Amino acid sequence: MNISVIEIEIPRAENVNITKDTLSVDLSDGRTISAPLEWFPRLVYATPEERKNWRLIGKGHGIHWEDIDEDISVEGLLTGKASGESQASFKKWVNQRQARLTKHSSKHGKPCH
Repeated sequence: MNISVIEIEIPRAENVNITKDTLSVDLSDGRTISAPLEWFPRLVYATPEERKNWRLIGKGHGIHWEDIDEDISVEGLLTGKASGESQASFKKWVNQRQARLTKHSSKHGKPCH
């Protein structure tokens, strides 16, 4: 018995757009896929400037946000996979972020956003 393997080529990301509640990614095959922003807590928590600071990684197979240390794969979006980050990890990230922002704020005498 022969089993044939079908190889599916995952399209690449070409552009990213984030609204107040949606992450949308334009793909190399002409589709645009969207996911609820709430699937990605770090993006929910990020400032608009941080959300805009993304780059394609892996020749477009993923998206990286340097400021918030977030990576999202096209394959994950296509399969409907939300962030796999644990609540404990996210809470630790939020606490570190708040400490960093507080430190920056006290150095400059004004709040940082």
